[in-house]
Amino acid sequence: MGNRVESAHVIAKNRKAFHEYEILERFEAGMVLLGTEVKSLRDHRVNLKEAYAKVSGGEIWLEGCNISPYSHGNITNHEPLRPRKLLLHKREISKLIGEVTRGGLTIVPLQIYLKKGKIKIEIALARGKKLYDKRETAKRKTIEREVAAELKRR
Repeated sequence: MGNRVESAHVIAKNRKAFHEYEILERFEAGMVLLGTEVKSLRDHRVNLKEAYAKVSGGEIWLEGCNISPYSHGNITNHEPLRPRKLLLHKREISKLIGEVTRGGLTIVPLQIYLKKGKIKIEIALARGKKLYDKRETAKRKTIEREVAAELKRR
């Protein structure tokens, strides 16, 4: 599955998500942010590695996303690990809530990017991979890499 965000400036990617989870469906969401968070994001001072999304009160919240405090911020600087509300359409929220509660799936952030001056986050409905799935994926990638190198050599 390729990167669907072509015309955007990628700020941060969650590479661990593709290793740990099988991505089923992707969604684009906005985020409720403070001014200092936006400035830190534009400086690429964010870590998505431990981030996940959870359902609370009929809303989707981003947890564990570490946006570092803004370097020129003052006493009004933001809390780095505070939960951030994700902005989605009602039908997308109800679909995500239904899938998470029914199917044992989880919502994982894939990347944060800048699109038309707005900060967006790509989240995905995902299923956790088992150890043998991870090995199978690694084996398939190695074979694909070797085939590509052989074709390039010829």
